[in-house]
Amino acid sequence: MRLSSVWSPVRRWGDFRRRQVAALEQSNRIAQEHLTASGELDVPAEVLAETGSSTADAAPPVSPAVASGPPTGEHAGSVPVGIPQPFGAAGKPLNRHSPFYLGFFGATGALLAVGLWGLVGRLTTTFTIIVIAFFLTLTLAPMVDLLVGRGMRRSLAVLTVFLGLLVVFGVIGALVVPPVVLQGSQLASQAPSYVQDILDSRWLNRIDENYDVLDKVRAEAMDRISDQQFIEGVLGGLLGAGRLLVSGVFQFFTVLVLTLYFLSSLPRIKQAAYAAVPATRRPRVISLSEEMMRRVGSYAIGQVAIASLNAGLSYVLMTVVGIPYAAVLAVTVGLLGLIPMIGATLGAAVVTLVAFFDEPRNALIAIIYYVVYQQLENYIVAPRVMMRTVSVPGPVTIVAALAGGALLGVLGALLAIPVAAGLILLYEEVLVPRQRAH
Repeated sequence: MRLSSVWSPVRRWGDFRRRQVAALEQSNRIAQEHLTASGELDVPAEVLAETGSSTADAAPPVSPAVASGPPTGEHAGSVPVGIPQPFGAAGKPLNRHSPFYLGFFGATGALLAVGLWGLVGRLTTTFTIIVIAFFLTLTLAPMVDLLVGRGMRRSLAVLTVFLGLLVVFGVIGALVVPPVVLQGSQLASQAPSYVQDILDSRWLNRIDENYDVLDKVRAEAMDRISDQQFIEGVLGGLLGAGRLLVSGVFQFFTVLVLTLYFLSSLPRIKQAAYAAVPATRRPRVISLSEEMMRRVGSYAIGQVAIASLNAGLSYVLMTVVGIPYAAVLAVTVGLLGLIPMIGATLGAAVVTLVAFFDEPRNALIAIIYYVVYQQLENYIVAPRVMMRTVSVPGPVTIVAALAGGALLGVLGALLAIPVAAGLILLYEEVLVPRQRAH
């Protein structure tokens, strides 16, 4: 292909653009000449002398009457109709008080707010996973720092602490999973005998003689079994439960992986966050942030200590009284005890329910024990531990846990006390000194 065949369209396009610019400049000069002749544009002689141009080719300044926009009042109609304005002259600005302007931008802002709210709603699970992983990271960080302070490399210290966490989860799984599987299989195998015992019971037969209950139950069961929608609903529920179980397992491993990454890169994360703070205030921000993170980790360690104490004492109680599944129930009580304020109550309810089906007398003993223990834990043990670990007064601990649980459920109850500790630190170290200075 010749170079001239490629260059020719480019040259023709350049000639066309130059002709367009020349025609536009000629149109502007004509408009300026008309306005100058009518007296609307005043070109000082000094401007023409400095530029060396005539009135026809000079770009005169615009008089105030023209520069202020369309003429009004006594100036209205001074510009001849049909005479074009100079090129680039500003038109009438948009009226920001018009209903159309307010409605359009108000609706646009509302749509953006709704879209952002929906986006945040879809990312709630992701935010929850990140918060839990970071909370667990701050819990394990003091152990990593302790090992690093004793001369161990950070990578090896992170690996050691993380393996210890996996061992803890493995021990919990070994205590919980085998008994649950064994008892579940036994329950499934003995379910027909349980049903037969209920059908042969005296009180059920008496009710059946008076109200014909068994025939109605059998008829309703046959109708449900033959109902296609009922079968689809049951299958859908089973699939939903299986999907929820798989999702829970996936989220659990995601939290562990994120915790490992956060632990290994925590110094770099903090350094990047501190770099965004102005240099003059950076030392103060670093000291406050480090103290807040220390309090969060101390709070988590204190909560684990309280839950472990509850689990150990519950195991002793169940072993002495003779409540079955003592190990499984003790682990359940310990896990539920991580939830402030209401965790111990939930664990006590589970233990009491199991004891009731085994022996009602044991259930009464469990109720009395947990009523006494919860009063001691909620008002003596937990406030003292939190006071020593996160420096939060007892009443603030109770109020923060209640408020966090009401706002965000279990996650809010877990995070309420560390947040309260951070707010108290800011109050003591920032607000109070500033008020004293003024």
